Amino acid sequence: MSRKILVAYATRYGSTQEVAEAVATIFREEGLEVESKPAQKVASLAEHRAMVLGAPLYFGAWPKEALNLLARNQEALQGLPVAVFALGPLHDNQKERQEGRAQLEKTLAGFPWLKPLASEVFCGRYDPAKLRIAHRLIARLPASPLREVPATDGRNWAEIRSWAKELAVRLR
Repeated sequence: MSRKILVAYATRYGSTQEVAEAVATIFREEGLEVESKPAQKVASLAEHRAMVLGAPLYFGAWPKEALNLLARNQEALQGLPVAVFALGPLHDNQKERQEGRAQLEKTLAGFPWLKPLASEVFCGRYDPAKLRIAHRLIARLPASPLREVPATDGRNWAEIRSWAKELAVRLR
């Protein structure tokens, strides 16, 4: 069996990929063998000894690529250490963090067999100018929480690095 750790991610606009790559970099710096790739490109977990899965929370849920990775690999994942992270809140405040945590927990409740070694919710990045047409239309709706929200990047790289370093110790 390989000693590789898989860092898989789902992303829409690149923010989650950047966080996943930062996690993979920290793991390498900590001496771990790592492979990083999009969730939809993970064909098998046979050559991995652990997995970290990251995905953004869009309107309260993970994208299908992350959910499908979990669903199609249930048997393999039950035998591996798994950690998860989500990007969601745009601002680092207690209310948004709690809402993001609740959304992640609700998502993971759909996989009752999954017992993550670690899970975390990080603030994300939002740029309305880069939204695809469907997301742009949703963001413009009067009831949308993204209506008239300016571009922001709430990712705390020190927090992300700290989480990755702690996780690397647990995955050695």
